[in-house]
Amino acid sequence: MRRIHVGNALGAFGLGFTVPYLYVYVAQVRELGAVTAGLVLALFAVAALVVLPFAGRAIVRRGALPVLLVALVTAALGALGLGFASSAAAVLVAAGVLGAGQAVMQPALATMIVDCSTAGSRSRAFAMQFFLQNLGLGVGGLIGGHLVDASRPGSFTLLFSIEAAMFLLLVVVMGTVRVPRAPRIGGAAPGVKGSWKELLGNRAMVQLCVLGFVLFFACYGQFESGLSAYGVEAAGISTSALGTALAANTAVIVVAQFVVLRFVERRRRSRVIAAVGLIWAVAWGVAGYA
Repeated sequence: MRRIHVGNALGAFGLGFTVPYLYVYVAQVRELGAVTAGLVLALFAVAALVVLPFAGRAIVRRGALPVLLVALVTAALGALGLGFASSAAAVLVAAGVLGAGQAVMQPALATMIVDCSTAGSRSRAFAMQFFLQNLGLGVGGLIGGHLVDASRPGSFTLLFSIEAAMFLLLVVVMGTVRVPRAPRIGGAAPGVKGSWKELLGNRAMVQLCVLGFVLFFACYGQFESGLSAYGVEAAGISTSALGTALAANTAVIVVAQFVVLRFVERRRRSRVIAAVGLIWAVAWGVAGYA
């Protein structure tokens, strides 16, 4: 479990290093325009939609660790490709490769956490995962923002090369993990195969999926793409200021994570998520006047 959490932190550090600055890199440094930059950011989601159904099946059949190692190598290749790409086609292909690898990393790591935890420790194990992910994203974003310079394309090439190195280092770390045999989930009969029909027939699961879509559409998607474009284009802030702002976001998460966990454990999850929606609405209202 410790090595899995180290893997989470390293992977998040690599992503935080580059993802917030993709818009600046594509639109301004490579001078490919805002439309191409938007397509690059959208490709991350498209790549996830394409590969995740196959990744889920592969995790079940082959295990999470082999799938994770393939995803890490794929992400490293995508990061290197972005660092040296100079045309719109090359940037889009590299972004798709990086997005595919990045998308598979999270469910693979989450599956490994389930396999290495018990019902009593699982909630805190995932809280620790989220804590370390945000710590890595914040540190990576802060350092990356102070390393890059829009007038020096080489600084971005260095940034993407470091990200690729992080993914390869993670291959070495995760290659030493020995995941215990996955425990059987209570109530699941052995040999029974799940299906999409069964999943879609579960009303609560469908509602949860719709809620997840709304949350990602209204916050995460805008935070990872629109906010950086808004900051550098409309608000006129520097890349270092953008990195500091992103670090402030993750710093609050890191500091408040386990306090919030104790609060959540005593309340209905649905009401907590509803409160999150209100908090985010206020946050975006403030951002609109920034």
